Amino acid sequence: MNNQRYVKVGGAALNQTPLDWAGNVRRIVAALAEARHLGVRVLCLPELCVSGYGCEDAFHGAAVARQSLASLRELLPHTAGIAAAMGLPIVHAGHLYNCAAMVVDGRIAGFAAKRVLAGYGVYYEPRWFQAWPAGTSGTIALDGERIPIGDLVFDLDGVRVGFEICEDAWARDRLGGGSGEAADILLNPSASHFAFDKYATLQGIVAEGSRVAHAAYLFANLAGNESGRLIFDGAVLLACDGRLLSENPRFSFRDAGLATALVDLEALRLERRRLTYPVAEPSVTAHTVTVPFALLPPSEDEVRAFRAQSEGAGGTPLEAVRPQPMARDEEFARAVSLGLWDYLRKSRSRGYLVSLSGGVDSSTCAVLVWAMVRRALSELGWDGFRRQLAHIADLPAPNGAGSAEHARALVRHLLMTVYQATAQSSAETRNAARGLAEQIGSHHVEFDVQGIVDGYERLAEHALGRSLSWESDDLARQNIQARARAPGVWLLANLKGLLLITTSNRSEIGVGYATMDGDTAGGLAPIAGANKTFLRRWLERMERTGCAGLRPLPALAAINRQAPTAELRPPAAGQQDERDLMPYVVLDAIERAAIRDRMSPVEVWRHLLTTPFPEPALTPGAAAACVARFFTLWSRSQWKRERLAPSFHLDDENLDPRTWCRFPILQGGYETELAELDEALRSSQQRR
Repeated sequence: MNNQRYVKVGGAALNQTPLDWAGNVRRIVAALAEARHLGVRVLCLPELCVSGYGCEDAFHGAAVARQSLASLRELLPHTAGIAAAMGLPIVHAGHLYNCAAMVVDGRIAGFAAKRVLAGYGVYYEPRWFQAWPAGTSGTIALDGERIPIGDLVFDLDGVRVGFEICEDAWARDRLGGGSGEAADILLNPSASHFAFDKYATLQGIVAEGSRVAHAAYLFANLAGNESGRLIFDGAVLLACDGRLLSENPRFSFRDAGLATALVDLEALRLERRRLTYPVAEPSVTAHTVTVPFALLPPSEDEVRAFRAQSEGAGGTPLEAVRPQPMARDEEFARAVSLGLWDYLRKSRSRGYLVSLSGGVDSSTCAVLVWAMVRRALSELGWDGFRRQLAHIADLPAPNGAGSAEHARALVRHLLMTVYQATAQSSAETRNAARGLAEQIGSHHVEFDVQGIVDGYERLAEHALGRSLSWESDDLARQNIQARARAPGVWLLANLKGLLLITTSNRSEIGVGYATMDGDTAGGLAPIAGANKTFLRRWLERMERTGCAGLRPLPALAAINRQAPTAELRPPAAGQQDERDLMPYVVLDAIERAAIRDRMSPVEVWRHLLTTPFPEPALTPGAAAACVARFFTLWSRSQWKRERLAPSFHLDDENLDPRTWCRFPILQGGYETELAELDEALRSSQQRR
């Protein structure tokens, strides 16, 4: 039995890429080297970090598991003196399992297999993996050895190390036996996607897991935009007996981020021994794998500093070194700017192009790309910045003009904005777009596309044998203006190697208030997961105070004071989005109730009647009309949502049918449900 009292543990967040075998190995090696330099003896790396988590149906092919093992063998020499857990897919008895390899001092000690698979929301793990039965184990033949696999606990010279792999920890019966039983250290290799307000829940799960098990708990998450749609916050959380000991900064642009802590093994064991209330016997018990490995103790200086913090005898209290909670506005800025950075470098694009209309949505996209450049340069420095964008050989280098001017030059190189005017465009939106572009430093150009619109209309008039008019052809004439803007920006994007951003937001996607092949043209939809109400508030904050370490942008005042408008009807019509649809605050409330909370039209209507809105209040009739309009437009618009460019997942209100919200393209259009709503409204009016 190991009589050692303290051990240094760590977790590492990694920004991996599916099927990037050489790159993934390189980043793991760097994390192992840093951990060894810091004196870490037990290290937790993220779930499926060897292969990448988002391999999708590539997991079905034999090559992914085979290459994962080849990469694992390549990593073995780099684990000298460390016990490290790293995730990869493993084939056993004809099935594929999501596993964490426990590699100890250059040798594979075993494969802990995931017991609970995530098969809801953004996750499709049961499509590829088999869940491992709790309390069972087996062996697999590897390089002439029989290697344990299954529900395992590793005994490292008397220190017991167990596993909860991501969803294992979120399951309701967690720690009901299995590898969590009587472990000194619990490792949680994770690929837990970012969503608004989720982090506090995660902190609670980690702290509670350590309290219930009376163990040290190591949570290590993936980082960044790994495979396109999901963003991982790169959280590393270390807890002990119900108390968080260490966290690392979230949303880092770095390839790896470590957090470390000292664990008092004797205190944990005494606490487990102290319990006197009846404890139910676990229904299953993990198989123990004994591994000869001496966990070298930390230095006396580290122990002294640890005790000073934990016992309040001087030093910085642990609470003071933890990152402060982030508001949604800040999470949005940090998550989406990081998502854009990773999408840019992993797609090997040369920058972004935004069709900047002078409205909220396109301005938000442009500001987020500006934020991406500023944050990446601030955190990585020039050397790290150009190393991560090594595929762009002509990035402007510092020229002695100062860091602010260098950042501005990089924004101009990586962001092009284009204002595209028609006869319906106003000087107000033109000037707003120009002012914002000047302040953030984008390469800004202006097009006049009215001649292109006129040419298409003449072709249609010739085909139909009649003139087009606003009275009879309103929607078609609006749409051709939006579509006429797409070819020019696509051409610029192709010529300059830029990635064209589509600027649609979630509110308008829900009701189809977007023109296919017009404002939806593009290869990435970074704000499709955010509603209009949120975006307007966020842009107002960016105007006044800035966010996430970013300075305020006063030029946004010209955008924020406007009423949102598509500017596709003649100016005399006074077109406004909320007149075409309904007030955005009402639209967002209906969408949330109907889609997130899955209420029927009648239930949504009743919900609206008790929802506090800004004056004037909704009458029952007005509320019913808004509900009917939403469900009608929602039903007609699924085909548009199916064609939307990849978008970032931000919360459980996402409408992306490929990651969250599936709905049939062809369906009944809620006819029966809307008739029920009409009847409920009539009954309500009669009672009055």
